[in-house]
Amino acid sequence: MIKTLMASIREYRRAAIATPIIVTGEVVMEVAIPFVTAQLINVIQAGATLGEMLPYAGVLVGMALASLAFGIGAGITCSQASCGFAKNLRHDVFAAVQRFSFANIDQFSASSLVTRLTTDITNVQLAYMMIIRTAVRCPLLLIAGIVMAFIMAGPMAFVFVVIVPILGFGLYKVVRTVHPIFRSVFHKYDALNESIEENVTGMRDVKSYVRQDYEKQKFGVAAQDVCRDFTRAEKILALNTPMMNFAVYTVFVVVIQFGSYLIISSKGTLLNVGQFSALTTYGFMILMALMMVSMVFAMIVMAQESAERIVEVIETEPTIENPAHPVTEMVDGSIDFDHVTFKYSEKAEHRALADIDLHIKSGETLGVMGGTGSAKTSLVNLISRLYDVTEGSVKVGGVDVRDYDLDYLRNNVAVVLQKNVLFSGTIKENLRWGDPDATYDELVEVCKLAQADEFIQTFPKKYDTYIEQGGTNVSGGQKQRLCIARALLKHPKVLILDDSTSAVDTKTDALIREGLAQYLPETTKIIIAQRTSSVEHADRILVLDNGHIAGLGTHDELMQTCDIYRDTYEQQNRTGAEEDLGDDSVVEGEEAAEGAVTEQLPEAPATPDVAGTVIALEENANPEGGAADEQ
Repeated sequence: MIKTLMASIREYRRAAIATPIIVTGEVVMEVAIPFVTAQLINVIQAGATLGEMLPYAGVLVGMALASLAFGIGAGITCSQASCGFAKNLRHDVFAAVQRFSFANIDQFSASSLVTRLTTDITNVQLAYMMIIRTAVRCPLLLIAGIVMAFIMAGPMAFVFVVIVPILGFGLYKVVRTVHPIFRSVFHKYDALNESIEENVTGMRDVKSYVRQDYEKQKFGVAAQDVCRDFTRAEKILALNTPMMNFAVYTVFVVVIQFGSYLIISSKGTLLNVGQFSALTTYGFMILMALMMVSMVFAMIVMAQESAERIVEVIETEPTIENPAHPVTEMVDGSIDFDHVTFKYSEKAEHRALADIDLHIKSGETLGVMGGTGSAKTSLVNLISRLYDVTEGSVKVGGVDVRDYDLDYLRNNVAVVLQKNVLFSGTIKENLRWGDPDATYDELVEVCKLAQADEFIQTFPKKYDTYIEQGGTNVSGGQKQRLCIARALLKHPKVLILDDSTSAVDTKTDALIREGLAQYLPETTKIIIAQRTSSVEHADRILVLDNGHIAGLGTHDELMQTCDIYRDTYEQQNRTGAEEDLGDDSVVEGEEAAEGAVTEQLPEAPATPDVAGTVIALEENANPEGGAADEQ
């Protein structure tokens, strides 16, 4: 663990090494000052003149200034080393997260990673700062103080030698007791942050369902749980102070009692006033050093669990890595699933996909349908190697995806995920995730194809409009169209739309599909959808059921051979007779497969081309271009 953490020191190594050296100089000055002071007291007691005292005074002033200079220097180098170390550590943890595969990300919750990048690294930074300065200064001061106490007072200094092991044992017991508490409390921190993240993300739902009081109560319980554990740990750590105070007062009672007795009884021959003064000062140094050691121990104990959590992230090996000799050329967009079986983890009993044997030609448009949990997303995740197959192989352009360079593969297999994400920044900046060098004209072109340019032109700043974090200031349909435009900028050999038009109306959906066919005629297109109207014009349609292939063929073929597809089509496209009964609705929205939300349409004569009738009716209902984006 220490070796892993030390790798993050890097360019701040000089400051880290300089700090203990400067601190050593500070300790030497502090230990020497009482020694010179004792000499000055003895000279004064002997009746020295002012001239004889001035050299001692000059030496003391010089030592004090040197000690001050060393202290300032140590403070500067220590702050540089600790802050730089924390900066590098955050970079290393964040970089490790960026290397993670989806399987790695599944091991850590988002709230846990945030805690590790903030609270845990702050704890380690504070501990590191104390280690390179205080943890060096205190033992040196302790040892030097005891040595000088023996030099100045002889056997009287044994009282310090006796008290140090006792206090050390007490510190050890405290550390052993509180460490398990801190181990558990940081896991509760993760749960607390997760509650905050969940509440803030779902604030609209919380307010819609008037659940503010419930959320406050839930958060209060989690916060109280963290408070209870921290209070318990702090109560134990608080024993350090009374234990140290007891030691300090006991030692000083002994020193003053026997020191005064020796001075008076021996008339200064065994112990003089100067020696007694130095002994008292060294005793104070020794005990204060012990007290600071206890504080360092407490901080290190708290930081130890944080350090283990940080190192856990850094040392987690990505489950998906580049091959030794990666392929960086893709012939075409053909895709072959050769008897693929996939599980999300080795320990999982359920197979997400089972014996998938599928071959897609380059330039072909494949529709993918299936109920919730039928593994549609799992299937396409294997193409861009977001996960690796458990058995079999997935090939793109005739090459196993495990042999491609990861960046090259993912630049040529563009995926618009089911959960669309826009990042804080302008529309231009978000679009250029697809191609950083894209020109303005190229941005406009892909946005027109994705049916996004029309609504962008209505914004006052158009393509310079600022998108809030998560795209909260645009509708669901607008967000989906921007994400599709972003993917088109890659000019990929394979384009995967994972239910990426669920929040747009059927007319806009049809226009997007038409634009894709014209703009990317040689690109293999895989369209996952809940609406049959989104895939019925595809070259072929794949129907999945519980991870198995339930049907594969054209729309007409599946209407004859696949019960699942036929039932879905009939549910979503009512006959004229059903419309007469008042059930003339068209499924709209993100959960169309579940038949959740429908839009009433005006009566129309029955026609064999149901999808065409739907589009025509929508055009009549909204002549200016489509229904609302959201459900």
